[in-house]
Amino acid sequence: MYKFKYLYFILLTLFYGQLAFAKLPTQVDGQVLPSLAPMLEKILPGVVNISSSTRTRTINSPLFDDPFFRRFFGIPKQKKEEKQSRGSGVIINARQGYVVTNNHVIDKSDKISVILLDGRQLDAILIGTDPETDIALLKVPVEKLTALSIADSDHLRVGDFVVAIGNPFGLGQTVTSGIVSALGRSGLGLEGYEDFIQTDASINPGNSGGALVNLRGELIGINTAILAPGGGNVGIGFAIPSNMMYQIVQHLAQFGKVQRGQLGIKLQDITPDLATVFGLKEQKGALIAKVERGTPAEKAGLQSGDLITAINNKSVNSSTDVRNRIGLLRVGERVKITIIRRGQIRHLYAAIADIQRIDGGKISLYLKGAALADSNDGIQVHQVIEESNAWKVGFRSGDIIIGFNRREIKNTKDLAQRFNNYKVYSIQIRRDGEVLSILLN
Repeated sequence: MYKFKYLYFILLTLFYGQLAFAKLPTQVDGQVLPSLAPMLEKILPGVVNISSSTRTRTINSPLFDDPFFRRFFGIPKQKKEEKQSRGSGVIINARQGYVVTNNHVIDKSDKISVILLDGRQLDAILIGTDPETDIALLKVPVEKLTALSIADSDHLRVGDFVVAIGNPFGLGQTVTSGIVSALGRSGLGLEGYEDFIQTDASINPGNSGGALVNLRGELIGINTAILAPGGGNVGIGFAIPSNMMYQIVQHLAQFGKVQRGQLGIKLQDITPDLATVFGLKEQKGALIAKVERGTPAEKAGLQSGDLITAINNKSVNSSTDVRNRIGLLRVGERVKITIIRRGQIRHLYAAIADIQRIDGGKISLYLKGAALADSNDGIQVHQVIEESNAWKVGFRSGDIIIGFNRREIKNTKDLAQRFNNYKVYSIQIRRDGEVLSILLN
């Protein structure tokens, strides 16, 4: 009897041992079980963790920078704290070493590091940022990198399956899945230019800058924000569409910033009453409320009351669509605008102008041909057309306008107002570290 019990025990041990080490089936009834693993194995090396640090001082008084002052009063040397933040990023070009992330992940950082899936840590150089869309472009050494393919986000549909990859709460690379919950989300007040993909794939702090991919492993968005009333994930996350990201990256790679353009129009959305007046079946489009004088819109022939239905053959649903698409075009780029005027469809063409280009009034006598942009240091001259009025007066690309008639000015609006109020003009600029005055007759 003892021998039978012993044999029974051995058989049970072998049976349950086989169960414990059995592999999960790859097929059931001859059908291959669906899995994201094969796709993820190929693309995970293209999604990185980002660590950024900012040095801050514990005491801000300039007195404590003086060695004599510290020695006399027995004050110890200032301590410096280092604040660290973590986020995610996506390699979009392995040959160039380009990595895309969110601007808020690396904003005001002194040092940025990119950690690859295999554990390598690379120092990153900041190429440029665009706070308006929350996109930043980094460059890392080209050392056996894997880049994600970029898909056309305009082909996305609500209900498409998506996968979010990132570094939530600094845990390390994490994968979640869901669907596209909505498209074209705007008016959230998160960014200056909004056209978000909404998804229920779990996105948490630290996922910012990470990848949103389709089931082919192609990049369709950059995860950037969540709606979390209670502080946790509630299944409402937002990603910047890959098409918008790619356009911004082209600007950043070439100029280090986005040179936004404008048409010179004021828009309003279509209401049910306006849709009836225009005979529209759907409440889509953007109505031109006003056309500014001397702008590309006026030169193109646009008029108040025109209904914009498409930009570059892509239909628009609202005034936000028009703003986003124009704001992503380069200065000087030609754009096709489809409108409805008195029941007739028309196609007009305009050349995008710099958002701060000076043209018109007294100021144009001296600064026409100069493209200006407000900055924290003053008014930056980032383009001067050769032989233009501004060129002949003496302005050059790279100049920073800091004063008018030896009085400080803050922005281009302030400069234009001063021109209208004074007859004698003297503009102070900073060029190569020196302050110069340009006298205007």
